[in-house]
Amino acid sequence: MATTDSLEETTVEVFNEQIHGGVTLPDDEGYDEARTVWNAMIDREPALIVRCSGTADVITAINFAREFDLRLAVRGGGHNVAGTAVCDDGLVIDLSPMNSVRVDPDSKTAYVEGGATWGDFDHEAQAFGLATTGGIVSTTGVAGVTLGGGLGYLARTYGLAHDNLRSMNVVTADGELVKASENENADLFWGMRGGGGNFGVATSFEFELHEVGPEVLAGRVLHPYEAASDFLRQYRDFMHDAPDEVQAYAAFVRGNPAMGLPEPLHGETLVGAAVLYSGDVEAGKEALRPLREFGDPLADTIQPVPYTAHQQSSDELYQEGHRNYWKSHFLDELSDNAIDTIVEHADPLPTAFTTVFFEWMGGAIARADPDATAFPHRDATVSFTVAPKWTDPAMDEELTDWAREFFEATAPYATDDVYVNYLSDDEQERAKAAYGDHYDRLIELKRKYDPENVFRTNQNLDPGV
Repeated sequence: MATTDSLEETTVEVFNEQIHGGVTLPDDEGYDEARTVWNAMIDREPALIVRCSGTADVITAINFAREFDLRLAVRGGGHNVAGTAVCDDGLVIDLSPMNSVRVDPDSKTAYVEGGATWGDFDHEAQAFGLATTGGIVSTTGVAGVTLGGGLGYLARTYGLAHDNLRSMNVVTADGELVKASENENADLFWGMRGGGGNFGVATSFEFELHEVGPEVLAGRVLHPYEAASDFLRQYRDFMHDAPDEVQAYAAFVRGNPAMGLPEPLHGETLVGAAVLYSGDVEAGKEALRPLREFGDPLADTIQPVPYTAHQQSSDELYQEGHRNYWKSHFLDELSDNAIDTIVEHADPLPTAFTTVFFEWMGGAIARADPDATAFPHRDATVSFTVAPKWTDPAMDEELTDWAREFFEATAPYATDDVYVNYLSDDEQERAKAAYGDHYDRLIELKRKYDPENVFRTNQNLDPGV
């Protein structure tokens, strides 16, 4: 496999002249910034970083990588916990300059480039009181979230992010631009929705939009750790019966001043839920009443707020620059024994930004045809994730061990499956579990569209050809 050392200087110069957006090399100013991704544990040094201004640059970059046998990585938002947006000694296709979002309010359609973030998306769509399911952190990329599935606050109401796709434009491994939709290259459209970046580079998306906001009923309730077992049982029972317009992310967090809590609670392990009701505010007040009336909460910030504000409310917890190591799996049910085990391991949380969170499934996620897209986990009840975050590299072993031990303790209550977007860098052996019952079909699709495994810096589907 080629590296910078084996590429002639004149070859790189000619390539750079063919790229409208520009090529960044290891000795160039801005190289370290360009190779930095959200998870600070990822420290990789690519040979070239191609900042693409459009589809033509993507095509040129793929063809160059193939010609010189360079490892290829694709960066959208760069927010993936496994750090697959960057690779050592290879070529990074950086889509971040391609971040335009255009909304047609009459047809309720958004046209989104592959480098846009959900903050970009929501800013444009909410100008017309429209939205679609997107990630719960505004700095995450539209592409990565969508191609892996697309959980978010609106998923129980409108389905996963990729359930709301009408089409996408994809540059395949042979450098060809194709449209993928239900009517064109339907097999590719199926596989790209849940199969991650295994089949090509999605340069643009066409999304269906829905009337949401601009003001929604949202916020969080917080309880002391001592109430955690009872609260999680209440959360489970509440979500089992909740209407589709309700999504509540239960979580263990550490108290901090931004939560409006008194100083004695700063640094303490708390339990609570971040909640959004996607429908009428008055109807939401009644729908959320059982959750809000439980116990004696330390805080209840649920009120009418701008949808964009709630979408940004977790940004600080998941900010760039922290070291991250996540362990995640799905639960068929949140049993009493599972709750007791989770509560036992959750305190103390090892760092200020560490979270342990639950994403309730069901609703529109579960009602979709399980074979309609490559996402295989529609019958799961809960996605459960242990997510330590820290800044000191000396704590790497301690925090990864903590996550693994927590994960193993909850494994008896989990399925074998995992959400592909939550896999960490050392979990390639779990890729098959991420693709579930669709794995064999995805392998056949990989053999058709990428038999040489050009797109392998991901949770890889090895074509084995």
